[in-house]
Amino acid sequence: MSSQRLKGMALCALAMVTVGSTVVASKVIAAGLPPFTATALRFALALPVFLVLLRLTRTPWPRPDRRDLALLVCQAGLGSVGYTVLLILGVRWAPAASAGVVAGTLPAVAALVAVIALRERPGRFLVGSIVLATAGVLAISWPGAGAVSAGDSKSPAALIGNLLVLGAVVCEAMFILLNKRLRVPVSPLALSTLMTAFGLLLSLVPALFERAWVQPLPADALAGVAYYALVPTVLGFVLWFAGSSRLNGAEAALFTAVLPVSALVLAALWLGESISPAQIGGAACVLGAVGLASLDGRPSGPSKGAKSPGRAVGL
Repeated sequence: MSSQRLKGMALCALAMVTVGSTVVASKVIAAGLPPFTATALRFALALPVFLVLLRLTRTPWPRPDRRDLALLVCQAGLGSVGYTVLLILGVRWAPAASAGVVAGTLPAVAALVAVIALRERPGRFLVGSIVLATAGVLAISWPGAGAVSAGDSKSPAALIGNLLVLGAVVCEAMFILLNKRLRVPVSPLALSTLMTAFGLLLSLVPALFERAWVQPLPADALAGVAYYALVPTVLGFVLWFAGSSRLNGAEAALFTAVLPVSALVLAALWLGESISPAQIGGAACVLGAVGLASLDGRPSGPSKGAKSPGRAVGL
């Protein structure tokens, strides 16, 4: 194995660790900031950095026609604003570890959305991937026997939270589908910059209605937003693009499996959450789903905290 491939694998794995950390960061953010305010702050911090990267790399600013511009705005509404808001709302109710497992189903969900929207016949690997992803979500969400506490991964509140996170994943899957509809492809860095700019514009008005400035803003929540903006959103993009350029598409896609694992580990280390056997089993199912999705041969797109190869992470 060449040193370039090894470097690419390491960079992609590290990028997905940063994406997995968005779930934990969102948990911290959710405890102190309204979702649209946090989303607007995230994009306000990330946008200047992306603009500097555009200038340094001399990446041309895209000039989409009206149709593509409308698609790009829809992409930002779904993959940037929708994903972030639903993730923050979801982790208010669900443990970060469970939310990370649900977020890891993106490759399977993206492939399923593409099959439904494009009316294609799914292959056996895709069917297996969808079954495993569903099993993983059910493993962490299906109520068991006996009473459950509010913080339990199978409590009614956690089920609502997991469904909200699943909604975030569907938003990201729609982003990927819409990206394929663009008449003129947009480079990854330019796309990430556009998504950040449009995401800021779309989240500003709802953020004003939240009136978060009426009360003092918690320092830890603000630190969580700064981390989300600069590490997963910007650094995650740089790491993923640098890594994926050294690998083929199937190899890079496999590293999205790192997301649920990193979310589980970081939830335990950073938040002190206890990891249940159901969450470990759910993560194992999701890992299998990612592997099968990569074998199917359909481009399912990477996962989130920045914006990645071809797309970035709306996450």
